[in-house]
Amino acid sequence: MKNFSLLEKKINIYFKNKDFLVHAFCHRSYLNENPGFYLGNNERLEFLGDAVLELIVTIYLYEKYSKKPEGELTNWRAALVNSKMLSEVSRELGFNDYLLLSCGEEKETGKARQCILANTFEAFIGALYLDQGYESCKKFIEKSLIKEKLSSIIEQKLFEDDKSVFQEKAQEKTGITPVYEVMKEWGPDHEKHFDIGVFLGKEMVANGEGSSKQEAEEAAAKNALEIKKW
Repeated sequence: MKNFSLLEKKINIYFKNKDFLVHAFCHRSYLNENPGFYLGNNERLEFLGDAVLELIVTIYLYEKYSKKPEGELTNWRAALVNSKMLSEVSRELGFNDYLLLSCGEEKETGKARQCILANTFEAFIGALYLDQGYESCKKFIEKSLIKEKLSSIIEQKLFEDDKSVFQEKAQEKTGITPVYEVMKEWGPDHEKHFDIGVFLGKEMVANGEGSSKQEAEEAAAKNALEIKKW
């Protein structure tokens, strides 16, 4: 078992119930190889943490940027809580060293590990909420995520994702709002893969693949921007 007390020391958060902390790092693949492990996988904690994270980020943006319109705040929030950003913060916090994974999953890198790290970040928030409540989660999220990343998101316009840009350009140049349709999906529930097409009216401009619908839609929009030379 990994020494989670070292992680607590690193992030300066000490859990009253240590099982909550360990549970947050327990991936379903670990249980396949360790069926007798005393905790379940972290997916329910991830579900809870996702909601807590979105609420805290939303309230922060709403209160801090009172003059900004809803659309801009939505884009900033999406850039803060997407898989890439959460996995980056997870790595910076040292979460990667404490994941409980199967031997096969330990060897995986790239997108698969990015997804696991992002989900673990949300599971950690869920665990922290159960252990210490809303205020501790607020303090942790503001310190590790919002104050670390928001300024660069705004300055570098990282919130201008390909999907938003393609919609803006399509409406400006054609008067049509893009529609996304799943062309194909495959894989087990926990490892789904999607092929999604983006349409302007009846014309399929491009398609894209990804491990989530959001990721595949982004890929399709990026490809469509290149095809249309927008």
